[in-house]
Amino acid sequence: MSKSKKTRVQHVLTVEAKKQLSPHMVRLILGGPGFAAIEFKSVGESPATDQYIKLLFLPQGVESAQLPEGVDLSRPYDMDALREQLSTEQMPVTRTYTIRHVDHLNAQIWVDFVVHGDVGRAGVWAKGAEVGDLISFFGPGSGYAPRGDAAWHLLAGDEAALPAIASALESMAQDARGVAVVEVRDAAERQPLDVPAGMDLVWLHREADFSPETTMLAEYLEELTIPEGDVQVFVHGERAQMKRIRRMLVDQKGLDRKAMSLSAYWAHGRIEDQFQAEKRTPVGQIED
Repeated sequence: MSKSKKTRVQHVLTVEAKKQLSPHMVRLILGGPGFAAIEFKSVGESPATDQYIKLLFLPQGVESAQLPEGVDLSRPYDMDALREQLSTEQMPVTRTYTIRHVDHLNAQIWVDFVVHGDVGRAGVWAKGAEVGDLISFFGPGSGYAPRGDAAWHLLAGDEAALPAIASALESMAQDARGVAVVEVRDAAERQPLDVPAGMDLVWLHREADFSPETTMLAEYLEELTIPEGDVQVFVHGERAQMKRIRRMLVDQKGLDRKAMSLSAYWAHGRIEDQFQAEKRTPVGQIED
């Protein structure tokens, strides 16, 4: 007899505040009674700093479409019931985001969204979100926290990784050593970060939207001197760049691939549904 599939818990929170961090990044502060049921993750004895949640959204146009009688689109979504009533194209879809900060005192989480006009599902929702709006999600999951005993840290990524990098920097001791490299569109996209005295922070400005031609992260890391010894690595971002960086760090810099937290948050030219589906195919694999 096969084991039954574990039911994923769907949490529901309310938008309690909204803040424009930069021209293309919006922070939503989410809270409410549902906060108490969230099981936040740790790595060993340390709180995880890349806790990710899978936000649920209805595809565009579903709420205004003619649906079968009795369909309940209130949150939390009854996914089993909706599968019986809706087509695959009408079902809620997930978008993965990092929790920027957990505020236990006020029972809130912060989630930062990259917004590019009317492109995307989650970004468009965040841009138009108002206090009182509801959002539901699965998670969180995680697998990384900076080790206090690591001799040197490498943190790197693009805008999508900025919340996790910022969270990691805030959790480090002041004597932590290493470098954090963040690629953004331009200087207006910088954010004030709490950086330990022993860590260097490098901002890379594309001066354009992301493209394979404008991105600078991989080339910068190829020229970066990484010391020998116990180096902890957290590098996340666009899929093609992550493949290139992984090969470089392992083949040229001699780092242990199994000791790195390195993965793709997104893929250029793909919406998340395509990106997630491709993870099960050779093109979606970071490792060769």
